[in-house]
Amino acid sequence: MKLDTVVLVLIQILIVIGLSRLMGLGFRRIKQPLVIGEIVAGIMLGPSLLGLLAPELATALFPPATIPYLGVLSQIGLIFFMFLIGLELDPKYLKNQLDVAILTSHVSILVPFSLGTLLALLLYPLVSNGSVSFTAFALFLGAAMSITAFPVLARIITENNLQGSRLGTLALTCAAVDDVTAWCVLALAIAVARNSSLDALRTVVLSLVYIGLMVTIGRKFLKSLATHYNRTGRLTQFVLAAIYMGVVLSALITELIGIHLIFGAFLLGAVMPKHAGLTRELAQKTEDFVLTFLLPIFFAYSGLRTQIGLLNSPVLWLLCGLVVAVAISGKYFGTYVAARFSGIEKREASALGWLMNTRGLTELIVLNIGLSLNVISPLLFTMLVIMALVTTFMTSPLLEWTYPKRLIRQDIIQPLESDAEPAYRILVPIANPTTQKGLIQLAVAIALGDSPLFTDSSISAAVYPLSLIELNEDYAFASTPAEANRLIAERQAQVREVLDTLDLPHMRSIVHPIVRVATDVAQETNRIGELDQTDLILMGWHRPAFSKNRLGGRVGQILSTARTDVAVFVDRQHLKLEHILVPYTPNIHNDLGLEIALRLLVNSKDCTLTILRITQEHRGDDFSHEFQTLLDHLPDSVQQRIHIPQVEAENPIEAVVKASETADLTIAGASREWGLERQTLGFYTDELAVRCHSSLLITRRYNRVTSHLSSVLMAQESADLPKPGEPEVNA
Repeated sequence: MKLDTVVLVLIQILIVIGLSRLMGLGFRRIKQPLVIGEIVAGIMLGPSLLGLLAPELATALFPPATIPYLGVLSQIGLIFFMFLIGLELDPKYLKNQLDVAILTSHVSILVPFSLGTLLALLLYPLVSNGSVSFTAFALFLGAAMSITAFPVLARIITENNLQGSRLGTLALTCAAVDDVTAWCVLALAIAVARNSSLDALRTVVLSLVYIGLMVTIGRKFLKSLATHYNRTGRLTQFVLAAIYMGVVLSALITELIGIHLIFGAFLLGAVMPKHAGLTRELAQKTEDFVLTFLLPIFFAYSGLRTQIGLLNSPVLWLLCGLVVAVAISGKYFGTYVAARFSGIEKREASALGWLMNTRGLTELIVLNIGLSLNVISPLLFTMLVIMALVTTFMTSPLLEWTYPKRLIRQDIIQPLESDAEPAYRILVPIANPTTQKGLIQLAVAIALGDSPLFTDSSISAAVYPLSLIELNEDYAFASTPAEANRLIAERQAQVREVLDTLDLPHMRSIVHPIVRVATDVAQETNRIGELDQTDLILMGWHRPAFSKNRLGGRVGQILSTARTDVAVFVDRQHLKLEHILVPYTPNIHNDLGLEIALRLLVNSKDCTLTILRITQEHRGDDFSHEFQTLLDHLPDSVQQRIHIPQVEAENPIEAVVKASETADLTIAGASREWGLERQTLGFYTDELAVRCHSSLLITRRYNRVTSHLSSVLMAQESADLPKPGEPEVNA
């Protein structure tokens, strides 16, 4: 049955979007940009995979008659994507280390461009034809070698929280300068490819005139949009329609001038007023449809034109390897040498070289233009697509290798006011700062409490409230460094508001918030905990009762993978911590709970601890030897506030629930089997989470070596010793 063309195109779109999302998510799992997965998805649908494995199916799904329709949709997608790139190209990126950036970025273009031109001497007789001038061929190949994908680079910088570092700001400035220069080179290459020498000169002159008009008159006219937005506070459909008409009109003008329509869209985005609210709303309204619907079609269109099967001999694969090697080495060494000449230290210069090698979607745009103009052949197009994939894929791992996250720890955790490293550290992941005051309060109580004993330098502790802003998509406006900085500042203000309301104001000095972006909250939490050698991760459960999947979501991921001790707080809004209950049976998780309870007891002179021993069938379990020794050596002032009743009960859970009626906080260790039952904390702890009358702290021990009591007990002992000049008191 022959399908209608419109129906067939719609089926193609369904397949393209579905496979692009699937492959994009797969590559995100291995810490690669979404764009790589989408490019691979497009290649999979073309002759390189589907056409090779099932040629009849490929012909049926993507007949030649429908390809032009995909081409039109992909061009529309490119127009609005280039508008987004221009919109997000903030001039303030050009204010940081501009002298270094101009030198570095231009050398990083000049070196690969020159090497690409030399490579053209070898490739022109092998992969081109006489209908293309060598000048146009060399210009396109040089432009393809020297391009840097600003959106992908900005995303990588944001993901690594480098936007506030010297490396991040320099990379952004270099990429911004690089972007503007590279697009000018590409425009020149298109003018030469499309026209004779005289016509090319006319095209260049008209392009410069149009750019001048847009930067002066156009920018002044567009400023009225910011004024209108300030007055209305929103972007109306009428204004949005006018902006989109302007995008299309500008694209048409540059196409008629003789360069490509993408330049007009980019130029309009670049001269748009960088009003924070207007830019954010315009980007958010535009990007969802463009990035999820139109761009995957562009990737599929590119994939249908990529024929890896054309590389059918060792010689051609060697040429492809040479193309990749020239692209990587030219960009890397050009950037590295210029950065070192400008005084950048070796590690940062090397990291900058790898960052500038990012090509991604921007490279694909250049290649498709070259193929459409017949300047580059399908064979060279395929080689350059492989080069774009390799250079984008390698950026993140090589950046991590050159500049590992442990070396940018100062960007993760703000330095403490004192030079001394804290003896005890608690990391507190908070999803919503405004609702998790109780969690921070508990962390402060565990760290130091309110005892005047620890107000001097005899003990040091630190609480790190960790608020992670999750990035879910590539190219989204929220992942741009400027927007990420705005979101971080906004979240920091929320955290500070909560800290200002702490009931223990003299303890605020030990609280050091960490606010940053992340793509995987659980993984980033565990990584920060490990980097900072955290003693305890204390996190909250935000529901009054657990769902069926007890270890679902981020809490379960952190519990399962954290390489440190973890405690989960179920807050019942008990504002005081005067009566603590620990139902005790010997296991490592209960031992951790008892340690934390004793730390709370030592930290607060008003706190009492009940260690509930429940026996069944006239048989009870003893404390572990270590804890019995510890209890025997506690100071009298602490021992007097410990009660150890023993209750005989057939149903231990009922006994604990009843005892929790008079407690402010119940501390229970995760059951022995929690790690085996992947969706539960164990039957006993699950029941407590639902039925416990007091707030509940569930503890899970990872490191048996970590002591949560040593620092406070040492301080206690030192406080009990007579100060110099004081007489000793005999018992």
